[in-house]
Amino acid sequence: MQHIDTAGAQWFKSSYSGQGGECVEVASNFPGLVPVRDSKNPDASLLFPADAWQSFVTAVQDGEFGTI
Repeated sequence: MQHIDTAGAQWFKSSYSGQGGECVEVASNFPGLVPVRDSKNPDASLLFPADAWQSFVTAVQDGEFGTI
């Protein structure tokens, strides 16, 4: 398994996120990958292939997971 250093990640969260501190953050400055983390635990992140992340986002937007 390859280690990818996300120290240089430019994290952002959705404008839909509230002020409660329970936010998912993503970084977009990794070509072909999308790092994702929980704002409450910024030292840990998951990496997804960009096409898989886009499929997930599209499915959420299309309501395939019900109401969020």
